[in-house]
Amino acid sequence: MARVIRVLVIDDSSLVRNILAQGLSMDSGIEVVGTAPDPLVAQERIARLKPDVITLDVKMPRMDGVEFLKLLMAENPIPVVMVSAYTSAGQKVALDALEAGAVDFVTKPSTDVAAVKELEEMLGELRIKIRAASRANVSRWKSWKEKTVSPGTENIIKTRVSGGVGRGKIIAIGASTGGTEAIKKIIRDFPIETPGIVIVQHMPAGFTKNFAERLNSVSVMDVKEAVSDESILPGKILVAPGNFHMEVIRSPDGYKVVCEKTEKVKGHRPSVDVLMRSVAKCAGIRAVGVILTGMGSDGACGALAMKSAGARVIAQDKASSLVFGMPHAALKEGAVERLVPLEQISRSIMTFLNGIK
Repeated sequence: MARVIRVLVIDDSSLVRNILAQGLSMDSGIEVVGTAPDPLVAQERIARLKPDVITLDVKMPRMDGVEFLKLLMAENPIPVVMVSAYTSAGQKVALDALEAGAVDFVTKPSTDVAAVKELEEMLGELRIKIRAASRANVSRWKSWKEKTVSPGTENIIKTRVSGGVGRGKIIAIGASTGGTEAIKKIIRDFPIETPGIVIVQHMPAGFTKNFAERLNSVSVMDVKEAVSDESILPGKILVAPGNFHMEVIRSPDGYKVVCEKTEKVKGHRPSVDVLMRSVAKCAGIRAVGVILTGMGSDGACGALAMKSAGARVIAQDKASSLVFGMPHAALKEGAVERLVPLEQISRSIMTFLNGIK
């Protein structure tokens, strides 16, 4: 019998605490062992109740949620799912929380928190993410952060890509839970002449623009949220927009992307499978595919299509993955050439690119 996941809910609103507690308790595999109105009360309840997962509000009295998260991850790492408002400020704070160690986030309904349809959708998403968070490897967060994060672009790899600036070559990256920090680590290591990169990170609409801007601030490459018919060029990274699938097609000058709001695949839009299948079709042996940390199996079939078309495919190893679901699924599918620690993925990609004629 599966172990019940013990959850502590932290929110300054008694209404929200009650709603979250009742909604989470609808899942027989989740037990809300307590609630707290602010981080200072939460500290005592964490020590006494020993929850497996915490849900954490952002704006609270006495201590900001993100500041509390930073202290928690430095001293007593516990999987945290943030609950933030769906606003421009809320989107930025959610990304701050992911940088500080949160496993994932959900957004509160954009209208009244008691709006039935939006509330049910949010609670369903929260239950799924709590289950994923309970399996996340956060025990090594502090050492991982110290090991992988470097200021600016001081650690940029100096390896040159053979064949000039690498026209005709393409890198496709897919990630979900834990992927925002993993992607940041990888792209900060690339030189400006790196072939074009296309990325799918599971993230809602609106958040991907902020995410792309953050990536742009740490990379010498040009990073932006993709728009349809945009060319994929050396030195450029395109992030799939939230709630849109992104595909790669051939163009007279090489490749370009098409972004469409077609049916979800495996519950996702954007989907890694959709992206990687398109890369397999149009780039074949001139592509490198990368599956990073994340829950579920999105990307496994697409990565297999890339490998079958002659592309090189690697995946993040279990020890460095926050959630090993997606890499493991791709490995089981027979799509992965090798598992690689996060800190070695950039160099592995460059090695593969140098072998492409």
